[in-house]
Amino acid sequence: METQASINYKRIAAAIDYIKTHFKEQPTLDVVAESVHLSPAHFQRMFTDWAGTSPKKFLQYISVQHAKKMLSKDSATLFDAAFETGFSSTSRLHDLFVNIEGMSPAEYKNGGKNLSINYSFAESPFGNVIVASTSKGVCSMAFENDENVALNNLKSKFPNATIQRKLDLLQQNALFIFQNDWSKLPEIKLHLKGSDFQLKVWEMLLKIPMGKLSTYGNIAKQLGNPNASRAVGTAIGSNPVAYLIPCHRVIQSSGTFGGYMWGNTRKTAIIGWENAKTDPNF
Repeated sequence: METQASINYKRIAAAIDYIKTHFKEQPTLDVVAESVHLSPAHFQRMFTDWAGTSPKKFLQYISVQHAKKMLSKDSATLFDAAFETGFSSTSRLHDLFVNIEGMSPAEYKNGGKNLSINYSFAESPFGNVIVASTSKGVCSMAFENDENVALNNLKSKFPNATIQRKLDLLQQNALFIFQNDWSKLPEIKLHLKGSDFQLKVWEMLLKIPMGKLSTYGNIAKQLGNPNASRAVGTAIGSNPVAYLIPCHRVIQSSGTFGGYMWGNTRKTAIIGWENAKTDPNF
C-alpha cells in the first residue's frame, strides 16, 4: 500500500515538472496547485517543506536560469531574454535578476565587465589563501596553495572583470579573522551574490559561534524548513567565502564532519584550532 509520504513526494515531483514545463507562462500558485489537485494553501506548505523553498521562489529560480542561458548567447538582448522567459517587460526580469543573482542582467551578460576586483595572497594557519574584493566588500576567499590555480578560479567567476593584484583595507580587515586580535571583525564587509535561500543559509552560518558546531538538519529547522537538509547542504557547498562564512562548523547529524570544499583534512584542522582557541582549559 502506498504511503502518504510517497503520495506527497509524487505530487511535489509533478508540481516541479509542471513549473519547469510551463515557466514561460509564469503560472500562479493557484494554477500550479490545481495541476496536482491541492488547495493553494496546502500546496504552498507541502512544496516548501519538500523543496526547501516556496513555489514562487522556485519558479523565479527556473526563470532566471533560463534567462542566463539566453544572455550567454552573444546575439541575445535583454528584451529577448525577458520575452523567452515569459515576462511582460524587461524591468520585471531586471528586478528579479538583481534579487536572485546580486547583479543586473547586463552585468551578468558582461561577466563583470565593469567590475574592478583587487586580490591578494596571504598565509593562514590552514595554508595559503586568496582573498578578493570589490569596492563594496570581499567577494571571494579560498584556500589554495597554487597561486596560478587560485587566480584562474577567481577569473572564471568574473571572466570580464578588471582584476589586479592589490591588497586593500577590505582584505586586511578580513584577514584579521586568523589573528588573536578580533577587534577588526565588525569592519569586515562582504559583497556576495546568491539566491534568497543561499543568503539565508549563509546568514545562519554566521550565527554559529567559534568553537561550536551545528548540523545540516539544525540549520534547516532554524530556517523553518525541517525537510530541507539537502538544500541547506547545497547552499553551504556554494559558499564563496572560505572561513569568513564558517561552513566548516556544519557537520552531519551522525557526528561525522562530512565534506568540505577546501578538503576534509583542512576542515578537521580548522575545527580543532577553533576549539583550542575558545577552550579556557586548553
